[in-house]
Amino acid sequence: MSEEQESSVLFSLKELMTIEEDRIRTEEEERQRQAEAEEHARQERERLEREHELARMASEEQRRREDEARSREEAVRLDAIQRGELEKARADAEQRARMEAMTAQQAHERQLATLKHDKSKKQLRNLLIGGGLVVVLGGSLAGWFSYKAYQENQARMAAEARQRQLLEDEKDRLRREKEESEKKMAQLMEDLKGAKNEADRARIQAEIEAEKAKGSRVGGGVLPKGGGEAPKKACKPGDPLCSDI
Repeated sequence: MSEEQESSVLFSLKELMTIEEDRIRTEEEERQRQAEAEEHARQERERLEREHELARMASEEQRRREDEARSREEAVRLDAIQRGELEKARADAEQRARMEAMTAQQAHERQLATLKHDKSKKQLRNLLIGGGLVVVLGGSLAGWFSYKAYQENQARMAAEARQRQLLEDEKDRLRREKEESEKKMAQLMEDLKGAKNEADRARIQAEIEAEKAKGSRVGGGVLPKGGGEAPKKACKPGDPLCSDI
């Protein structure tokens, strides 16, 4: 083989080697681009999932705050109604007492006018004066005792209503926390299935254990038996405004 032919062959071999190296380098670069694209896609998915979870948690928190605000507004409204009823009952009791006293006083004055010029009935007149005072005082005391009994009954009813509202709020809070824990647990189980490595699996498993502990605390609340109603206060004998009669 001549020297020129050998040079041609060597040149051809070098060309082939160069082409092969370019092909290998191109494939390596393509594999690297694909890996980077997959990693970017994975990070983007995780970012979207985090944003979705944060948005869901923010929505749940907003709903919880709105529920609490509505509960507070309802409690204020009920308290205002009860205060209005109590004030009306007080005013009615005072008005009845004044009317009874006025009626008794007028009747007493009429009796005194009848006996004014009858000196022989002086003793009877004195008795009527004393009786009129007793009637006036008795009417005032009856009105006061009626108002006092109504006031105590309204206070007891208001306390029972507040206790029931507090129990309902606590039940709602526990229910919401339980629902949130169940949703988060389901999402963590899905994340655990799709974990790419041991570090992710360990992290997700730790979050699952923490959520289980939290769920046990949420489910451990004890509410009073009997639907959460406060015990009824015993009525006083002869109390006409007691709801137990």
